[in-house]
Order: sequence, then structure tokens, then C-alpha cells
Amino acid sequence: MFTRFIRFSPLVLSALLTLAAVSGLILTDWFLVVAILFGFLTLVGIHDLIQTKHAITRNYPILGHLRFFFEEIRPEIRQYLIEGDDEDIPFSRATRTIVYQRAKDIEDAKPFGTRIRVSESGYQWITHSVKPRHIEDSDFRVEIGGEACKQPYKASIYNISAMSFGALSANAIMALNKGAKMGGFAHDTGEGGISRYHREGGDLIYEVGSGYFGCRNHDGSFNPEKFAKRAQDPQVKMIELKLSQGAKPGHGGMLPAAKITPEIAEARDIPMDRDCISPASHSAFSTPLEMMEFIGQLRELSGGKPVGFKLCVGHRREFMCIVKAMLETGITPDFIVVDGKEGGTGAAPLEFANHMGFPLVEGLSFVHNTLRGAGLRDQVKIGASGKVVTAFHIAKVLAIGADWANSARGFMFSIGCIQAQSCHTNKCPTGVTTQDPIRQRALVVPEKSQRVANFHRNTMKALAEMTGAAGLTHPGQFLPHHLLVRDRERDFKVGDEIYHYMPEGFLLREDDDRFGYLKRWKRARAEAFEPFDSGV
Repeated sequence: MFTRFIRFSPLVLSALLTLAAVSGLILTDWFLVVAILFGFLTLVGIHDLIQTKHAITRNYPILGHLRFFFEEIRPEIRQYLIEGDDEDIPFSRATRTIVYQRAKDIEDAKPFGTRIRVSESGYQWITHSVKPRHIEDSDFRVEIGGEACKQPYKASIYNISAMSFGALSANAIMALNKGAKMGGFAHDTGEGGISRYHREGGDLIYEVGSGYFGCRNHDGSFNPEKFAKRAQDPQVKMIELKLSQGAKPGHGGMLPAAKITPEIAEARDIPMDRDCISPASHSAFSTPLEMMEFIGQLRELSGGKPVGFKLCVGHRREFMCIVKAMLETGITPDFIVVDGKEGGTGAAPLEFANHMGFPLVEGLSFVHNTLRGAGLRDQVKIGASGKVVTAFHIAKVLAIGADWANSARGFMFSIGCIQAQSCHTNKCPTGVTTQDPIRQRALVVPEKSQRVANFHRNTMKALAEMTGAAGLTHPGQFLPHHLLVRDRERDFKVGDEIYHYMPEGFLLREDDDRFGYLKRWKRARAEAFEPFDSGV
């Protein structure tokens, strides 16, 4: 009986107070406002009792709405009051703080030693030298472009990863591109194409996805003439063919017609009166051999600029099919970007975000070793993306086999992202991932672009200091043995025991099958991507 009273007491109290006011039992002027409020709550309570959608409010009228309120603010409560500094959900407070400090160009040192439990399994560190070096110039570069490339590009080893206009606001895109120009690094357009907001002068990596946005026919197929016009623009430095992305590999997408603005339609070269479809796979090729021919076509149409592809590793045999096609055609991409499954996106199905695709370090190690085994590693540069935010993250992926790193969310933090995780709602509180003009006006482009440049510069300075402390002169000299990993309490492994560098040409010689590479290599063929079977 008492429980039932608690459940219905808000409704009863609201009804009694409303009745008292209406009956004239309480005749103060200010009580009219209170009466209106409780009258509203009475109506809410009655509605709760008769509605059939929510069981909680049907059993707990008025009071049940508190549950929805606390559920709504739960992420903010966790982030600001409960979450620890080192809880990765998905980025820790400590990681975000260091980005904010470097973006604002303020002191990023921490007092009182490490807060990380260095004896726990998974802890990682880099070995240092008793004879450290001082590195004056932290503008680290890598030249991308093979023998067939007529316009090689000297890229920074840290660049802005793919994020489309539409997923990001106009102001966010402008701030990122202007910051990239100020800092001398590259900005990947994402598969949404080159918008008017990418025209702040920063170097562009033009990403071509399965929707061929900006270079498509009306039926969604690839248009060579439109591609050539875009790709030959001097601001475009490289072309990236997107096969898959980390957060939702193998998953297409759809932008409803209602969300297509004139600016998005212009960038993507799509009509506004129909849904915009991003297919799960490409229509311009269907076999590894055709894919290499398509890469060769893109290189020719672009005027000889570096052309590569991005993927999240899935069936390892299929990547080997692509490598065999490189050998058979003699056409090699200038670069491959390995996207880890921990990469971010505006929105992805939970099952894909959590359980589809290879994490970065495993995917990166596999791609690096497969190219080594085929004798192609010196012809193809490798980029790495997927929660690469600090100098240590960059050093780690370089040690495992990458030539450079990309970051999306790191640069989002630099322009004000607070990890509200409302990217897909159009209600981003800082104007980063919204098309709402009122919300995005909070992001002031001149101020945030400077923070983008600051974050990149200060991260490169930190990387230079780590590199020098290890006794090296360039981050590209990091190797697996510089990385140590806590295996279990009191035990650790050297990086080259975990992230092996396989012998050059071992797949061609068929003389080493310690980790199952040769087994998959023998089953791979350049003529087709084999259908799924048990040996992936």
C-alpha cells in the first residue's frame, strides 16, 4: 500500500493543489503560477496513466520522467563527476586534457609522477638512451610517391584523418583546413568530397569512396572527367581510394534527402530530392586486378599524383589477393592507410563498432609484413589511423611499421570537441559535428584554426623529444625493439617478440610460415576476391 502511495503521490499532490487553487481555497496572487505548474503536471500524470508506450511512466506517473532525465544526462555526469582520468570511454580525460593544453599552447607538464599502474598487464613504454640527442627541427616529413608517380608529396608524419563535410560542420572543416595550412600538414577530405569549406589553402588528400562523391555520374558510377577536374587541382596533393573504414568496415551508408543541404549537394555532386547512398562496395572494380587497373587510372587522371587506398583489415587473404595483383600487373599504390577498428565515426551500428574489423596494431603489422614478404615494402608507404593522439601513439605505430600517422578525433578535440558523443544528433554542443547554424557559430574559425596548428606543432615537438631521448635522430627510426609491453605482473616482452618484422621476400620464396602468412598466401589469387570460407 505504501509503495503504491509513493508511485502515485506526485499525481495526487498535483491534483489536490490544482483543485485548491481552482476552488479559491488559496487566494494569493503568486499561487496562480504554482497552480498552472501543478495543473500541467496533473495533465502529464493523467497522460502517463493512459499511454501505452512506456511502462515506467504508466506505473510511476510524473515520477517516471526522472528516469529519462537522468538517462539523458548520464554521459555528462560520468564524464565530469564520476569518470577517472585514465578511463578510456573512448578517450580518457588525461588524453583529452593534453590535446586541449597543446591546442591552447599552454604548459602540458604534469606533477607528482605517473598515475598509470606500471605493473599492470598491457602497460607499454619506450626505451631511452644514456646518450640522448637534441633534435632542433621537429618538422618531420616522409616522401610519398613511387616510380610511376610524377608529383610525389612530402607529407608531415602527422595529418588530419578523413572526416567529411556533413559529418563535420562548415566551421569545423574551415578551421581544420586553415590550421593545416598554418602548420604545413595535410587534411583528408573524407568520402564526402571537396566542399567550398575545404578551400582555406591547406593541403588536401582527396578521398574517393564507393559513392564517388564529386566524381560521379547520376547513377552513382565513376566519372573520369569529373575526377580529373577535382584531382588536378593544385590544392589536392594525394588521392585516397577508400575500401573500408575502421568504425564500420563493410557497411555502407545513407544520407536522407531531408538532411541534404545545398552545400552538401554541391560538394558531393548529388541531387537534393533523393536519398544519397554510399554502397558497401565499389562499382568501378570487382577483382584485385581491376582494382590495380583502377588505381593506375586514377594516377593518370590526376596528373601523376600519389594514389593509394585505405582499409580496415578484414579477411587477411583478401589483402593478399590485392598484393598478388600488384605483382601481376606491376601497378603498385603509392601508399596504404591502415585504419584500425577503434577509429571513430559520426554513427555506426554497435556490433560493427565493437566487433568488426582488425584493431590498428594487428592490422598494421599484417599489412607491413605482407608487403615485406612480397618484396614491395620499399615501394609502398603506410599510414596508420585509429586513436593516434599523443607523441607516444605516433612513435608506437611507426615502430610497428607505419611511415606516418593520421588522427581524426585528436584534431576534433583541438577545435573544441568535448566528447559529448552527440555527433549523430545534430546537437553537438560545441559546433563541431552539427549543421545547425546557431550551434556551429560557437566555433570561431580564426581562433580554432590556430589551435589546430598549435596542437600539431606541440605534438611534433613532444615526438622530437621522445625520439631524441631514445638516441634517434628521426621518428622513422623507431623499431619494435624500442617498445616494451608488460605481459603480466613482473614480466614484460620486447616489441619485436610481439610485432615481428618478417623477412623480406619470404612469401615469394615460400620459406617461412611461422604465423600462417604462407598458408593464406597460397590460397590468395589476383583474379578474384574469394568468397568467405573458414580460412580468412
